[in-house]
Amino acid sequence: MIQYDEVELLRKDPILGEIIDKVGDYSLKKRTQHFAVLVESIISQQLATNAAEAIFRRFRKLYPRFPTTTQILSTRKSKLRKAGLSGMKIDYLKDLARNIEEGRLDMKSLPKMSDDEVIENLTQVKGIGRWTAEMFLIFSLGRQDVLPVHDLGLRKGVQMAFSLTELPKPKEVEKLGERWRPYRSIATWYLWKSLKKFDKIG
Repeated sequence: MIQYDEVELLRKDPILGEIIDKVGDYSLKKRTQHFAVLVESIISQQLATNAAEAIFRRFRKLYPRFPTTTQILSTRKSKLRKAGLSGMKIDYLKDLARNIEEGRLDMKSLPKMSDDEVIENLTQVKGIGRWTAEMFLIFSLGRQDVLPVHDLGLRKGVQMAFSLTELPKPKEVEKLGERWRPYRSIATWYLWKSLKKFDKIG
């Protein structure tokens, strides 16, 4: 649960403080169905929101309830393709399920791990890169000090907030973000919210 004092600490940065005043209360909702979050993340990669949501709905309809790892592994590729999944994403989903089934990825242990350990464990799965792992840390585990420096939305938010003429490079975002420790996830959320197209996030 985010406390008032944590947001107030971020107000010490006058630029972020102005954004906080405009956006209002911090209200990110954690998504606790961790396996489902990763499945949806893989399905949604490199797709427009509407297309991703449509494919995810068709995927869900293949099963009476959200599928287990065993069910995903036993589902024929042809059936998953009919739901709109590409061959590559089918391989990614099955690799995720296989890693969990064979004990290489222990979903129950993730909340107990450090941020770096979570990233290391998740990125061993095909189709899960650092960005997906960072989004998992923020939205599923509720970690408060994650700065996804390669995220385009964050970079655009930083560019607008600091009136930069060019989109900042990840290293520049990382340097600017040092002032927001240990609540860089909260700062990221506010910078996302400062862009109108991210109004519905969280």
